[in-house]
Amino acid sequence: LLAVMSDPCSSSSLSRCVTRHLNLQLRVDFERRVLRGKVELTVEALQDRLTELTLDTRDLTVASVLANGQPARFSLGPKHSFKGAPLDITLPSPLSRGQHVIVEVSYETSPSATALQWLTPEQTAGKKQPYLFSQCQAHHCRSMVPCQDSPSIKHTYYAQVSVPKELVAVMSAVRDGHEADPQDSSRTVYRFRQPVPMPSYLIAIVVGALESRDIGPRSKVWSEKEYVDKAAFEFSETEDMLKTAEDLAGPYVWGQYDILVLPPSFPYGGMENPCLTFATPTLLAGDKSLSNVIAHEISHSWTGNLVTNKTWEHFWLNEGHTVYLERMIGRRLESEQFRQFKAMGGWKDLQDSVNTFGANNPLTNLVPSLQDVDPDDAFSSVPYEKGFALLYHLEELLGGPEVFMGFVKSYIQMFAYSSATTEDWKNYLFTYFKDKVDVLNKVDWNAWMFTPGMPPVKPQYDTTLADACIALSQRWIKAADQDLDGFAPSDVKTLSSHQLIEFLSLLLQEDPLPLTRVTKMQEVYDLNSYMNAEVRFRWLRLCVRCKWEEAVPMAMKMATEQGRMKFTRPLFREVYNFEKYRDEAVRVFVAHRAAMHPVTAGLVAKDLKVDASNATQ
Repeated sequence: LLAVMSDPCSSSSLSRCVTRHLNLQLRVDFERRVLRGKVELTVEALQDRLTELTLDTRDLTVASVLANGQPARFSLGPKHSFKGAPLDITLPSPLSRGQHVIVEVSYETSPSATALQWLTPEQTAGKKQPYLFSQCQAHHCRSMVPCQDSPSIKHTYYAQVSVPKELVAVMSAVRDGHEADPQDSSRTVYRFRQPVPMPSYLIAIVVGALESRDIGPRSKVWSEKEYVDKAAFEFSETEDMLKTAEDLAGPYVWGQYDILVLPPSFPYGGMENPCLTFATPTLLAGDKSLSNVIAHEISHSWTGNLVTNKTWEHFWLNEGHTVYLERMIGRRLESEQFRQFKAMGGWKDLQDSVNTFGANNPLTNLVPSLQDVDPDDAFSSVPYEKGFALLYHLEELLGGPEVFMGFVKSYIQMFAYSSATTEDWKNYLFTYFKDKVDVLNKVDWNAWMFTPGMPPVKPQYDTTLADACIALSQRWIKAADQDLDGFAPSDVKTLSSHQLIEFLSLLLQEDPLPLTRVTKMQEVYDLNSYMNAEVRFRWLRLCVRCKWEEAVPMAMKMATEQGRMKFTRPLFREVYNFEKYRDEAVRVFVAHRAAMHPVTAGLVAKDLKVDASNATQ
């Protein structure tokens, strides 16, 4: 019998049938803020006498359903808070196992679809044209396309998208030409094909006043013209990173690797949509120092996109391996010391997440249960950094980076084009290292996988690059207020931006510094003038935490000028925790809420204990 596959984040019939291909035809309507059109799903029966199937939807209006061209009965089930409403479809005639049916759903999205952010011209860099972008991970694709919205299901897709002719559309697929819309001469139809099977959360679309520049033999950078040259400079090392990744993990199977720099409200640092990585403009530091996020997204081409977590409970398989691969790229392009330095920084991010959730919170498990849990609420650095720490620990036990990378590459080959669970991964680990099973049996798997809080083992990382940061932070922590004259601008001039970020992170781990010291730090180092987003973010948190009132408007400005959750949520929390400015944090949030990405706005509302119902303006 088939093991019944269940995904707590999906209502679709995963054990009865599987989607093999999607054919999308969409019309982008900026006036009404909706996508209208139809999707044809090629569905294969996994059992005999398949008479009905269920798709995931969320806030969709379904007009009609056909099965192999014949009208099919359908109904929308009750709406669940985050899973949406199941679309139950009755097939006109039963299918045998292995047979295919083409299910065609005509539908329209809602203006409040959680996958889509519609920007007014004012919210873009160019200020003249509207802009649309999608973010489907984890479970938002169902608000854009009725589908089996589970990472356990992988399919190819083809799409035709009609947009106003002054705009350009790009998708997470290979571009396949464009022509005037035969139905409407004021519009253009763009075509896309994705021949590599992938999960629904990787379907992505962007429509805006986009331009591109070539940055390599298989790479372009896309953005509004205001950012495009800056982005081409920042990401000029993309091909080197791709080649290094191929060397480590095997051939790159997706053909094109483009990068799209989004408007500032994009909620993540990057998103690994195939053929078209999305990146936040907060990466444009001017010195290529934040391009390691691109190394991370490139790594996802193997771990995540090629081998995918079967459900979001196994998210660490995507993210832990991707961080491991990203840092191996850093090791090749920089040094082993650089990898160790980055790993130490990651451990601190993990500590930060555990402190925020609470050390007993089951969401800090490497493999959490997501029964009745919205995967957006579970998102944190835990799967990334606890996952990396486990892989690094195994690397140390099993013979070092070369040996362990051999396993990672073999695991990718073994599970390529499919989805895996933690158990699949662990069984393969034991098979691959069959001569070292005694070592593997000594690992406290339960503590690593199913126990909240920090990991059971803290790796001893090489501190060479961190020592200068540790020494400088200790000087500031221990300095007496009367002898602050020993500090000089040269203290930070010798540090790389990675080290400066680490120095500030170390101070954030301690009790807040006295205000006199932080104002002195500004006087000596002029940290207010730093535009690198990672530096600025930590510096402003430090200032607000030690109750420097002048920093509050700067922190609120950074929290609202861009919408990357990594920056926006902690900045709002810091100001909220500064009693005197608690109401100010709420006021600023309510004033900016409508311009924020729906996922970001929802999570900040929870952070600030703002009632979702009455704070929408």
